[in-house]
Amino acid sequence: MTESQETKKTAKKPARKKIAAAAGETGASEKTTHFKKESKKDLRKKPLAVAVGRRKTSVARVFLYPGSGAIFINKRDYRQYVSSRQLLISSILEPLVIVNQLSSYDAEVLCRGGGVASQADAVKLGIARALCRIDAALKPQLSKAGCLARDPRAKERKKYGRKRARKRFQYTKR
Repeated sequence: MTESQETKKTAKKPARKKIAAAAGETGASEKTTHFKKESKKDLRKKPLAVAVGRRKTSVARVFLYPGSGAIFINKRDYRQYVSSRQLLISSILEPLVIVNQLSSYDAEVLCRGGGVASQADAVKLGIARALCRIDAALKPQLSKAGCLARDPRAKERKKYGRKRARKRFQYTKR
């Protein structure tokens, strides 16, 4: 071993308390106040309602704000997000159209999992639930239209001894 390696091994680092005592600091008596910087979340306005919608493996968290009717899914305009598929656009807007508040609220949606179609249905359910949290009188209208019903259909799991969930392997006699 070289001399520098030996000194590194033998040299001990001084404890924190000893360093603080040598500097004349006392941890308990003197406390410094730290001011927390305002984050972007603190500057943003608070949502009127937050709700979660689900469909298959998709989960959509919906934040409703008072506004002019802008809807953003994963920081993109909803028309761009669903690739201008008219059926999905009408599905997303359905709860707002039913209660005649299409231009009353802005929605910010965070989607995860599944495909675009199941995410659109999850957004629909999330918007409907958020509207019910804002005004409970809207619940009969939305439930009658089927916007508050969670679609429970999901892909069935694969079973052992099968090709898929139910499909079997081809039977061979010989």
